[in-house]
Amino acid sequence: MAGNKLTYVTSRDNPLLVRLRKLARHPGEYRKAGQLLLEGEHLCQAWVARGRVPALHALLAESAWQQGAHVALAEAAASTVVVADAALAELSGLETPPPVVYVVPLPAPPAIRSDAPSVVLDRVQDAGNVGSILRSAAAFGFAQVIALEGTASLWSPKVLRAGMGAHFGLDLIENRHESDLETLAIPLVGTSSHGGQSVAEAALAWPCAWVFGNEGAGASAAVQARCASVVRIPQPGGEESLNVAAAAAICLYESARQRG
Repeated sequence: MAGNKLTYVTSRDNPLLVRLRKLARHPGEYRKAGQLLLEGEHLCQAWVARGRVPALHALLAESAWQQGAHVALAEAAASTVVVADAALAELSGLETPPPVVYVVPLPAPPAIRSDAPSVVLDRVQDAGNVGSILRSAAAFGFAQVIALEGTASLWSPKVLRAGMGAHFGLDLIENRHESDLETLAIPLVGTSSHGGQSVAEAALAWPCAWVFGNEGAGASAAVQARCASVVRIPQPGGEESLNVAAAAAICLYESARQRG
């Protein structure tokens, strides 16, 4: 592990662990710290594959280190910290804490690209929904996600876990005002549970910006007014509406399908 600093930590009162517990437990702490906590092999591998710089620290559970697990991930980071299993578990929000965690720098927020295929989130508040929408956006060829004020923090631990690495393939712009959407030079497409053309029958422009609103209230009137068109997802089973993440997956897939 040439060039990779190796440290052993046994106390939960270690300053690094104290700081990282705060990062793990407060959704907006990453903005102050300028750092992210990535839990588990999948997220760490995604960072290695698509992150622009090495991880600052690879934290490995002592038991995993003794077994020789995750050596490649450790070597890809600037430093390796071997942590007592119980102390590392305190950083996790998962029922089964992972044996490897990355600490990485928070990517600098990009400017809104006017012509990039986009997803706009208007006060989508559930972290699981937000992370799932990011996964669908990345999977179906969208390049940027614009989160308006009131949307769950895009880089919070729960959204990161739900995103499963999609974050690192997208330009993520958060905490924006509705008026910032004026920057977009592509049509906005809204969704409705009761009006508009069926999504499968609508001629969807490419690129476009899909708008997905709050789980209960939908998109605000001001954001809806900016939409060039509104589509609906037929629900022959008679349900009133779909979960916003499920609706987003259908809409983004339809854009990709029509694009061919």
